[in-house]
Amino acid sequence: MHVDQRLLQHVQDSTGLGTAEAIRLVQDVLAFHDETVEAWVRRRHAELKTHGARNDEIFARLREELRTTVVAAPELSERQLRRVIYG
Repeated sequence: MHVDQRLLQHVQDSTGLGTAEAIRLVQDVLAFHDETVEAWVRRRHAELKTHGARNDEIFARLREELRTTVVAAPELSERQLRRVIYG
């Protein structure tokens, strides 16, 4: 798993952890958030449904939660990447 060097340095600076411990911490956090948008939506929908929420409430809540939820980025083709850059 790739660990961004800027993030690693930030974790080390803010926590005082050594390199190995900081890498392990960052990898653990990234693994926790390694869920696609689709998988996250399905899981949260099922969780909220289990607690008796209705779909209209659930969908509004999912939209709100997704604004601050970290999920894995989708796989993008080279063509899609080029469109992001060049339009």
